[in-house]
Amino acid sequence: MTDTLKDPRIAEGLRAQMALRDKRLAAGAQQAGWKVGFGAPAAMEKLKLTAPLVGFVLDRALLATGAVVALANWEKPAAEAEIAVYLGRNLPAGASREEARAAIAAIGPAIELADIDGPMDDVTAILSGDIFQRHVVLGPRDTTRHGARLDGLKAQVTRSGAHIPVPGNLQAPTGDIVNIVRHVADVAATGADGLRAGQFVICGSLTPPMFLERGERDVVLALEPVGEVSVRFQ
Repeated sequence: MTDTLKDPRIAEGLRAQMALRDKRLAAGAQQAGWKVGFGAPAAMEKLKLTAPLVGFVLDRALLATGAVVALANWEKPAAEAEIAVYLGRNLPAGASREEARAAIAAIGPAIELADIDGPMDDVTAILSGDIFQRHVVLGPRDTTRHGARLDGLKAQVTRSGAHIPVPGNLQAPTGDIVNIVRHVADVAATGADGLRAGQFVICGSLTPPMFLERGERDVVLALEPVGEVSVRFQ
């Protein structure tokens, strides 16, 4: 168990989050993957975190690339361009870096849509509401990059046609991807059935969150040379 799980704010928030997850699973949803949030260095410092917050993603939240999303009833919609890691085998709590690398079967581009409908400075409340999660749009996956091989990857993000700067080091905004997967495995083992083969982890935003405004057209993430993922708005 990582030290961050000893934080009473996180322990309480995760209990509420897992109760929410269990309720939705009982209603027929299925777990598809996991997300991390507030993992950027500035966000972690502000919230006094030692690791990113972890939430769940259900099958009902998944959208195909190019999907059109209506934002009219959202409170404060946001989009994040992310790297998705796909698990080829179960990963237990306490896994080593070598075990985590061996479990990563592919990577690819993803876009998360969130609705910031609560405080952004209350760790317990953030976790209780599953870190504002609404949708995940998954793009192509590259199995030749098993083990989280990021060498040669470049990301380009556009928002309604405008280019959004992305660091050359794609792990600079998020932290080390292998360690993120290990952390998610630790959290998933505490209140769920663990990080499982066939699930994915979206590893945090490559840019500051893009808060969407009226009239936004789309968000596109090109993760070269893997491929592109996009979402459109109305």
